[in-house]
Amino acid sequence: MGRIYNFSAGPAMLPEEVLQEAADEMLDYRGSGMSVMEMSHRSKVYEGIIQEAEKDLRELMNIPDNYKVLFLQGGASQQFAAIPMNLMKNKVADYIITGQWAKKAHQEASKYGKANVIASSAEKTFTYIPDCSDLPISEDADYVYICENNTIYGTKFKTLPNTKGKELVADVSSCILSEPVDVTKYGLIFGGVQKNIGPAGVVIVIIREDLISEDVLSGTPTMLNYKIQADANSLYNTPPAYGIYICGKVFKWIKNMGGLEAMKVRNEKKAKILYDFLDESKLFKGTVVKEDRSLMNVPFITGDAELDAKFVKEAKEAGLENLKGHRSVGGMRASIYNAMPMEGVEALVEFMKKFEKENN
Repeated sequence: MGRIYNFSAGPAMLPEEVLQEAADEMLDYRGSGMSVMEMSHRSKVYEGIIQEAEKDLRELMNIPDNYKVLFLQGGASQQFAAIPMNLMKNKVADYIITGQWAKKAHQEASKYGKANVIASSAEKTFTYIPDCSDLPISEDADYVYICENNTIYGTKFKTLPNTKGKELVADVSSCILSEPVDVTKYGLIFGGVQKNIGPAGVVIVIIREDLISEDVLSGTPTMLNYKIQADANSLYNTPPAYGIYICGKVFKWIKNMGGLEAMKVRNEKKAKILYDFLDESKLFKGTVVKEDRSLMNVPFITGDAELDAKFVKEAKEAGLENLKGHRSVGGMRASIYNAMPMEGVEALVEFMKKFEKENN
C-alpha cells in the first residue's frame, strides 16, 4: 500500500520531501558517521542543527531579537503549568475558554493562583469565538490566555482579544506556521509541534525576554523554569534532539515553499475547497459559525451517528485516514495542516460527493 492521505489532528502528516531527506540521512548525517538519533546534544554537529533550526524559525516568523525561542519537552500540556509558575506574579490571570485545551489550561492555572474565566463559548459547544473587544479584564491580571486555534472544535481567533494592556499568552499548537503572525502582539506564544511542524515530543515557546526572570512561584521545578532553559539555550538537559532536527527540516521546507505568506494562500485555498462543499452539501454540514472557521481543522457531521461511522469506515478504505472526530464531540474532522497537499483535500471532497450520492 502506498502513502495515504492522513487527516489526523496530531501527530499529523509531514512533508514527504522532509521524510525522504531524513531517511537519506538516517544512518550517516552529513559524513558524521552516525544518525542524529545517536548524536550527543553537546556535539558541535548538533549545536549547528539546533542553532540553524532556531535561525530559520526566527526568519519565518519574523521573531524580534528581544524574544527567546525555547525548544522544550512535555508538550503544550506541560506549559499549562509552566506559564502560571513563571508569569503569575500577582497570582491572577484571565482565561478565555474556547475549547477543551483552554479549559485544561485554566484548570491547571487554578492550582497556582486565581484563574478567572472572562469569556467562554461553552454554552454553544464551542462552535464560535466570543466577542473579545471589550472584556472584563482583571486589574491585577498577570496575563490574558487564549488557545488561538481550537483543534477539536475547528474555531480560530481571527482577531486577537483586546487585553487592555495586559500580556497576551497564546497556545498556537494547531495553527503555528500556517500564516504570518505578529509576534510582538504576544508576551508568550507556544505550541506542541506534532500538528504542523514535526514529530511529537517537542514544544516551542517564544517568550519576550522581560517576562523571563528568577522570580518564579516557589516550588517551580527546575525544568519548568524559563530562565534556566533560556540561559542554557534549550540545552539544560538532553533535549528531544531528533524531533528538533526534523522541525528544522520543516522550517526549511516552508521557506522553500515561499514562507508564511505563501503558506497562508495555500491553506486558504485548501480550506475553501472543503468549506465550499460543506456549505452546499445536502448531507454533510460544518459545525462552526462561518466567521470563526479554522483553516487547519474542519469538523463536520451528517447528523446521524451511524452514517458518520459508515463514512469514516469507507473513507479509510479509500485511503483517507483519521477522519473520525475527537471522542468528546463525535462526527468527523479533517485536519488539513501545512503538509496536507491540495490533492488530499480534493480527494476527500470527491469521496464526500460520492458518499452523498450513495447515502442520501
